[in-house]
Amino acid sequence: MKKIVIPVAGLGSRFLPATKAIPKEMITLVDQPLIQYVVTEAVRAGFTDIIFVTHSYKQAIENHFDKNFELETLLTQAGKTAQLQKLADIIPEDINIVAVRQPTALGLGHAVLCAASAIGDDDFAVLLPDVILNEESQDLKNMVEAFKRSGQSQIMVEPVPESEVHKYGIVDCLGHDLCGHDSCKMVNIVEKPKREEAPSNLSVTGRYILDNRILEILKTTPRGAGNEIQLTDAIAQLMDEKGAEAYCLGGKSYDCGDKLGYLKATVQFALKHPELGEEFAQWLKNFEI
Repeated sequence: MKKIVIPVAGLGSRFLPATKAIPKEMITLVDQPLIQYVVTEAVRAGFTDIIFVTHSYKQAIENHFDKNFELETLLTQAGKTAQLQKLADIIPEDINIVAVRQPTALGLGHAVLCAASAIGDDDFAVLLPDVILNEESQDLKNMVEAFKRSGQSQIMVEPVPESEVHKYGIVDCLGHDLCGHDSCKMVNIVEKPKREEAPSNLSVTGRYILDNRILEILKTTPRGAGNEIQLTDAIAQLMDEKGAEAYCLGGKSYDCGDKLGYLKATVQFALKHPELGEEFAQWLKNFEI
C-alpha cells in the first residue's frame, strides 16, 4: 500500500483569526508546521504517494513541500549548511506529492471522493492533519500490517470521556475491551451521536486504511450529519459488505484542530525537542503565573 489521502481543504475556523490568511495546517508546532508532522508519519509508515485534497487559498502547503531554489542558493552562499539540511529533511526525494481540489466543502467523504482519480484502483489510507500522534508512534504502520493480515479496512480509535462522544465518530465493537495496538471486528459506526445514543466511547482518531470499494460507495452516499457526505456513513456500508476492524491507538494523540489540544501538544513536543527540551523543562519548573 503506497497511497495516502490527506484532506487539507478545511477553513480552520476554530483558529480564527490566526487562519484568516494562513492555512491551519501551516501553523507551527514548536518549529515545524502541523502538516509536516503528519507527512513525516506517513513516510515513516511506508507511504510514497501523498495526495493532498486542498483548496485554492492553501497553496502555502504545496509550496512548503516544493523546492525553493532562491532560498537554497542564498543559504548555500552563506555557508548555512545546518539550515540547508533542515530544508532537505522536509520530504525525501523519492516521495510523490499530488494536489487535487475540493471546490466545495461537502464533508470528509466528499474530500476522499475528490481524490478518486489519483487513487485509482488501489487500496489506500486517509490521514487527518488535525490529529498529531507522538513522534515515536508506529500505529499507522501497524494498521497497514493489520489490513494485510485480515484483508479488512482498519479504523483507528481511542477511548474518550463519555461527555465528549458527541464530538466524534464512534464505533461499536460489541463491548470488546480494546488495548493499544489491538484490532477487533466493528459492527457499527456513528457520526457524532448523542451521549445517550453512543454505542461506546471509542472515538475515531483520524487514521483509516480503506478498501478501494469505498470509492464506489461514496458516489451514492447521501448527505448525512451537517448536510455533508460523511466518510463514516460510507464506512458503515463497507463494513456490512466486506467487514471492517477498529484498531486501538497505542501511542498518544493530540487534537491540534482544538486550541487546548494544540497547546497541550506544544508543551509535549517542546519538552522532547532535542535542542530546546532541557532548557524549556527548566523554565517550566520555575514558571509562575
